[in-house]
Parts: sequence; C-alpha cells; structure tokens
Amino acid sequence: MKDDCVFCKIAKGEIKVNRIYENANFFSMLDANQEIKGHSLVISKKHFVTTLDLPPTIASELLDCIKKTAIKIMEKEKAEGFHVINNNFSAAKQVVKHVHFHIIPRKRNDMLGGELIY
Repeated sequence: MKDDCVFCKIAKGEIKVNRIYENANFFSMLDANQEIKGHSLVISKKHFVTTLDLPPTIASELLDCIKKTAIKIMEKEKAEGFHVINNNFSAAKQVVKHVHFHIIPRKRNDMLGGELIY
C-alpha cells in the first residue's frame, strides 16, 4: 500500500465508498466522474501500478470481480452491453497509478466521448 494513493486509502477503508462487489483481491465501486450513469471501477486491493504488475495467480479473482460488477450495473442501468477499459502508463492516459478497470454500461444510441453506439 502506498500512503499517497487514493485507491490504497479506499482499499484500507480510510476513504469510505459504497462497494458494488468485492472478493479477496479486488473490489468495485462507482466512478466519481461518470460520463455514463453506472460507470464503475474494479480496483486491486494491493498496490500494483499497471496490469503488467498483477501476478497471474489472482487473474480469476479479477475476472470474477469484472463479471459480477458488470452484471450488477447492467441490471441496475438496464444496459444492453458494457465496455471493460484498462489504461496502462501515462501514454495510455492512466491517471491514477494504481491498476484499475473501468466497467461502462452501454445502451443503443447512447453517447460516450462522442462515440455513438448503434
């Protein structure tokens, strides 16, 4: 855990959030800056900077958290699909240097970053 990392503080309970789902190594919560209602984050409980730093032994827990979160937000938002997005390093627009995955519910004809889904 890094003392100055916001996701580490959330993982430790120093910053309170409503968790959508959690298992031994990951948890999910709503993104604070949602462009699409239901935009959620899946975050590792331990501090890893990028996906390349994740040990393969926790891959099934990552997939579990992504799937359970996507199902819950799709049901809640009545979405027809979803994106899983993971930015790694500054060149790929990773802002928080703690590995996390964006789960973005989508509906036909919605707009995300100017992109229309048909």
